[in-house]
Amino acid sequence: MIPRLGVNIDHVATIRNARGGDYPDPVKAALIAAKAGADGITAHLREDRRHITDRDIVRLGKDIHLPLNLEMAATDEMLDIALNARPHAACIVPEKREERTTEGGLDAAGQHNHLARFVRQLRENGTRVSLFIEPSQAQLEAALSLGAPVVELHTGAYADACNAGDSQKAASILDDLIKAAAFGAKAGLEIHAGHGLTYDSVMPIAAIAEVKELNIGHFLISEAIFCGLHEAICHMRDLIARSRHEASS
Repeated sequence: MIPRLGVNIDHVATIRNARGGDYPDPVKAALIAAKAGADGITAHLREDRRHITDRDIVRLGKDIHLPLNLEMAATDEMLDIALNARPHAACIVPEKREERTTEGGLDAAGQHNHLARFVRQLRENGTRVSLFIEPSQAQLEAALSLGAPVVELHTGAYADACNAGDSQKAASILDDLIKAAAFGAKAGLEIHAGHGLTYDSVMPIAAIAEVKELNIGHFLISEAIFCGLHEAICHMRDLIARSRHEASS
């Protein structure tokens, strides 16, 4: 099965917010993504509202007919928003106000007691819960203990190594991702992956048989400046499909 592609439209909102106006519109970007074959839309509502806003989440839920994956920190404010918005999925991520982007995976093992209430209430409200974690057995076991049906493996370190041309480090991290995906899937978790992936780094991740979904955003929005969002998404989907076909042949 070719992995689903979730398109993160956060940074369309980043450009919009730089001028404080109404454009470019992240909802329009989501509509283009849908026409280009995206399987879902991802949006991260941050505490500081640096890109996606509360109004964007309402509009995405109303105007987009693809599944919405709400990335959120484990805070009471975000829980209330998610319970009211009832997105298809909620991915709990770590969040620090001063970071430029998400810097690593959620410490599900160390924050087990804190996270339990969020996972339980979201699931009871009909939202599919995922945890954005590092590819380690301890974090996967914590996700299982918490009752989260899905994990998203953090690919940021792998993507950074690829971008830096450090093939040895990239290969080592890729091996960790492969092992984590196999362990998690065998234990009953649905495996997703994402963060920092580009045309040059996506294929080895897409080739991992257990990975059911990839979430990619910043690179696609960046590439869209040069070729358009529809073309950028179509090319990414082609690479994902080619990688899975090559891996299975």
